[in-house]
Amino acid sequence: MAKKENPTGPKSAAAPPAQRVEGSEIHFISGIPAEVKEIIARAGSRGELTQVMCLVMDGRDKNKAIRRNVKGPVQIGDILMLLETEIEAQRLGGGRRGGSKA
Repeated sequence: MAKKENPTGPKSAAAPPAQRVEGSEIHFISGIPAEVKEIIARAGSRGELTQVMCLVMDGRDKNKAIRRNVKGPVQIGDILMLLETEIEAQRLGGGRRGGSKA
């Protein structure tokens, strides 16, 4: 017999909350703006992500350039609203795979 998942289980507790509820008011957590400066490559198993370099415009890491994966259409000059600026996306591989050409 299949097990039913508990909606209040560890999966829902691990994700950071997108909003805070106090009484009857909803307060959304503010994002940190970052401007897209360079489009690096496509990522993901089907190319659904775009890896970009962006410059953080506000907050603790102001003027820091970080690499992020973005889902959806994006172009240079767009403003991303980041929930955190501490974690950077990994560099994409695809370079040389060893061996030497003679």
